[in-house]
Amino acid sequence: QVQPVESGGGLVQAGGSLRLSCAASGRTFSTYAMGWFRQAPGKAREFVAAITWSGGIIYYADSVKGRFSISRDNGKTTVYLQMNSLKPEDTAVYYCALARARNVGGIGDLRAYDYWGQGTQVTVSS
Repeated sequence: QVQPVESGGGLVQAGGSLRLSCAASGRTFSTYAMGWFRQAPGKAREFVAAITWSGGIIYYADSVKGRFSISRDNGKTTVYLQMNSLKPEDTAVYYCALARARNVGGIGDLRAYDYWGQGTQVTVSS
């Protein structure tokens, strides 16, 4: 079993920064990709960013390009999300997820992910 655990959420003013971390424990040796998704109240869960584990290929949602940066630590099966220039519309619960294998929908598709963390709240005040 694999368990991703997020940390680093909190309350920040618009324009500020936060760094989220996600450490995956358990049988992580066959990780294909790790990603971040978010879900605001009353909205569907949406893709934020993802990174493949072997090639380090990175994808971002258009809404966060230029503001958010994803990175990884292969040795620790840990992924980070640096969030800068935060906006009130970035307020959501942020979830980390781990994919074991490539999926036809791509790593921006939440159905590609096998394991999910519990989520961490990010609140951006105006």
